[in-house]
Amino acid sequence: MRPLVFLGDALECLRDFPEAARRQAGVQLHKVQLGLEPSDWKPMATIGLGVREIGIRDEAGAFRVIYVTRIEDAVYVLHAFQKKTQQTAKRDLDLAAARLRQIG
Repeated sequence: MRPLVFLGDALECLRDFPEAARRQAGVQLHKVQLGLEPSDWKPMATIGLGVREIGIRDEAGAFRVIYVTRIEDAVYVLHAFQKKTQQTAKRDLDLAAARLRQIG
């Protein structure tokens, strides 16, 4: 099983999710650790090669976890946030891209 590596404040942001969304994020990240596909994901090629976004819907709203697995033998969680509009905010995309650059 691949370890999870949280960059920046991604873990704190994930811990701020409402309980049900946080649990769902944990289940989906566990699937990724095992080499399985999350239930709801899409590629985020605008951030970088191999970057994906897990989508989580909850009564409190829409939440996202951006991660990458192509580097070494770990799952790097770049960013976790609540999505408030249809389109992902540029600030969230830029933050994930900056964290991806930190990995190399």
